[in-house]
Amino acid sequence: MSDYGLWPIVVINSLIFIIFAFSFTRPRSGRDWRTFGSFSAFIVALFAEMYGFPLSIYLLSGWLGSHYPEINLFSHDAGHLWYTLLGLTGDPHHNPIHELSNWFILGGLIFLGFTWRFLHSAQRRGVIAVNGPYAYVRHPQYVAFIVILLGFLLQWPTLLTLVMFPILVRMYIWLARQEERESLEQFGEDYAAYAAVTPRFFPRVGRQLPAGDKQNK
Repeated sequence: MSDYGLWPIVVINSLIFIIFAFSFTRPRSGRDWRTFGSFSAFIVALFAEMYGFPLSIYLLSGWLGSHYPEINLFSHDAGHLWYTLLGLTGDPHHNPIHELSNWFILGGLIFLGFTWRFLHSAQRRGVIAVNGPYAYVRHPQYVAFIVILLGFLLQWPTLLTLVMFPILVRMYIWLARQEERESLEQFGEDYAAYAAVTPRFFPRVGRQLPAGDKQNK
């Protein structure tokens, strides 16, 4: 268990990601706090198992021990379950899955910060956010959160975060619909026209809101 019980690292790593996300999201409404709170809960649950107590490894130890008797289940490397289950060799921090997860996490954080600039600017001016990523999808901030969470699942899957992930995705979809209803009430036909040509989460390849439409919003 020497690779675990590192609770100061749990706290430090959790705070790094939570504070970073908070610096861009700056939650104000109850909906904002729910979005940020659910993300924070996922991060804490993840790092608690990564460095604190390996609950998933403990619960799966019987099955893992019978299928992988040569592995020290309570070593840090064994916590990279994809690495173990796929029979990969070498340093788990330098395999394709881990590297892909790093791209998802880093890319999602950068995209979240980039996206929030356009949303914050539109909110200050009291207009619809249609520039930058919002020219391609209506809710790029939720896309960013989901990509970050997916990156962490690729890097360090746990039973708790595997259960939390679809619940959070469902919640983000619900929050997106709530935002759309509120925007439709506030902006009326302007938002209806924007929503009619802009997908909710998945962009259409080669499509961008015309410059004239952006200026009219």
